Amino acid sequence: MPKPNRRTAGLALAAALTLAALTTPATPGTAAAAAADGIPPLTDEQGRVLTLRGWNLADKEHRGDRALESITERSVRDLARHGFRFARLAVFWDDLEPDPGRYSEPYLRRIERVLDWAARYRVRVVIDAHQDVYGPAFNGHRGIPAWATRTDGLPYRPHPDDWFAEYFEPAVQAAFEHLYEDADLRRAQTRMWEVLAGRFARHPAVFGYDLINEPMGRMRPGEDMFTAARRIEATQITPMYRRLAEAIRRVDTRHWLFVEPTPAAGEGKPTGLGRIDDPKVVYAPHFYNAAMELGGDYDPSSGWLENYEAAVVRYPREQRVPVVVGEWGPMNSAQPNMPRFYEDAIASIGRYASGWAGWEWCYGGGYCALTADGRFAPNKERTARAYAVAVAGVVRSETYETGAGTYRLSYTPRRGGGESELSLPPRSGGWRVRVSGPGRADTRTVPAGEAGTVRVWAVGGGGPVTVVAEER
Repeated sequence: MPKPNRRTAGLALAAALTLAALTTPATPGTAAAAAADGIPPLTDEQGRVLTLRGWNLADKEHRGDRALESITERSVRDLARHGFRFARLAVFWDDLEPDPGRYSEPYLRRIERVLDWAARYRVRVVIDAHQDVYGPAFNGHRGIPAWATRTDGLPYRPHPDDWFAEYFEPAVQAAFEHLYEDADLRRAQTRMWEVLAGRFARHPAVFGYDLINEPMGRMRPGEDMFTAARRIEATQITPMYRRLAEAIRRVDTRHWLFVEPTPAAGEGKPTGLGRIDDPKVVYAPHFYNAAMELGGDYDPSSGWLENYEAAVVRYPREQRVPVVVGEWGPMNSAQPNMPRFYEDAIASIGRYASGWAGWEWCYGGGYCALTADGRFAPNKERTARAYAVAVAGVVRSETYETGAGTYRLSYTPRRGGGESELSLPPRSGGWRVRVSGPGRADTRTVPAGEAGTVRVWAVGGGGPVTVVAEER
């Protein structure tokens, strides 16, 4: 069923952000040039270059004994059957630790069950410590437990038709500041991550940890949202990420750590985040347009996408960290310009990021990828396309021609060779695969209506390998 997981029409904040975005001059062409160098690729333990493409799995409506109920084996199986090999799984601190120091074993087992399904269908998972409007102390939202909520007695007013605006209620802003500044809450948050990462450090489906979803904070008098965001990111969120990274590394040294800016980054504003001193950090911004969050159509002439791309590449270039977009996708994908949006967005993300997770893999309306009967919602089938999951070498070029249904990958195999892996989504006529250069594929065809995994073995020193997959 559709879930009210993000902002709804009528958002006062979104309207303000739209105005800010539209009054910022666009710089077409700058972003692609900026992203062309300086951002390292994401890699696996074999050193292969990775591309993550998938969706978020989230159940915000069920908690306690029913937590994660709407995420089923069918959810993960369908994700993989459409060629997606990545999921960002939302988990909630309030379910994990309902009382101080008491961690829920049933909840951990429910998380493990989802991870077991992901391992069965070869889906990599990032565990996301999700929060919305801080947590259940505020009108039943999800995230940080009520016992870890301090408001200084400041007011809070629910906004039933405009829930994102609740982040700007004084009590909510105070709660974030206490989380960042109070020593006992800092310890509780780091301990929570030690428990979570310690439990799943060896699970084969786990790829990384997203340390907190869309962190926010307290605005000071005279600050606009963007000024406040940069200060909060620099002085409070960065130290929090450093603490959490240290905590996780006490129990897990293998997996990637995903760090997010505030949502202000979504409107083409550079983040104020500082360096996280860890060798496996991923910058994980979200990619939402305020006008489209209000239910509006994509406007290719607005300059929003160019501004976003030009800004988002600055931090990963400076810090030399890979990028994965943790959430993206419009509320209404049936608008007239949405075919253009999906093509532009996927091309843009591909210029600077190692992958993405759409919001969200569910069955119903709104943001759901699929309708109640399991078909793609309008235009969301455009996300299911051929791509290289892992490349054992240096990628020279990668293209997908939507109209022709042709995918091409050219790469230089690393010394000693290795196995690369392609994901081909289901197509009515199947796929034909051919390889040129010093490589060979484990299959030349993928049957009609089936997703295919194609493995290519290559040896180094013999020149580039080119793989071409054509829809039949």
